[in-house]
Amino acid sequence: MAVVTADAVGGLRIDAGTLVGALAIVVVAYLLARAARVVLSALADRATDRGPVIRLAIPMTKFLIYGAAIYSILGPLFRLSQAQALAFSGVLGAALGFGLKDLFANLLGGLVIALETPYQVGDRIEVGDHYGEVVDVGVRATRLRTPEDDLVAVPNYLAITGPVANANAGDSEMLVVTELFVTPDADIARASAVVEEAVLTSRHLATDRPVTVLVEAEPRYRTIRAKAYVNDLSAEFAFGSDVTRRALRAFEAEGIPTPSPQILDEAERR
Repeated sequence: MAVVTADAVGGLRIDAGTLVGALAIVVVAYLLARAARVVLSALADRATDRGPVIRLAIPMTKFLIYGAAIYSILGPLFRLSQAQALAFSGVLGAALGFGLKDLFANLLGGLVIALETPYQVGDRIEVGDHYGEVVDVGVRATRLRTPEDDLVAVPNYLAITGPVANANAGDSEMLVVTELFVTPDADIARASAVVEEAVLTSRHLATDRPVTVLVEAEPRYRTIRAKAYVNDLSAEFAFGSDVTRRALRAFEAEGIPTPSPQILDEAERR
């Protein structure tokens, strides 16, 4: 049987025994990684409070297992001394750290989310430019269901590098702000009463929570802002639509003037 000698491959110690040993290490590493994934997933399912933290250990454990396998293969292959092995480990770690820095940043963000729980599944949050319902908190990304029914994966590092707005923080009720606009010469008191009546008679209103109606003066219109809680998180947008539709209908019936869309568009662009 032909044997590849060390001189034939630039001083590398490559022979049949080395190749078989490397293959065995790869197989063992793969089996260990699979076993670790199964065990940690089972533990995460049982430990509901710390499940997300345990799940974060899965990719880290696999990384350590495969890293040890690579070291076990390359060490004998290159006949590295202890100092050379340490130097090689440092260079490899730096290369991997630079190449996978976004992955590690997301894993760190996932760990912070699991420990501090700034949000959880079911919460309505705003992260960066995205707003929606949290449907999953993974080790690398948080998945949101947007009002347009899109599923958006938001990298976890955004949760630790930027602000996160949580609309309900685990509560079954949440505050919804509805804005309507009238002209400066409108009867503000009557318009505010109309908006408040529309809020109080909405079937989505959480009746055990306070209702607030505020008025804000702008140069070319007045903003009537109603703050109230909905009794079901899924009614967030239905509540705002219901209040707006019935308030505008009452404005028209009572002759309360509203600004033109052009005026509101110009104000929004400013």
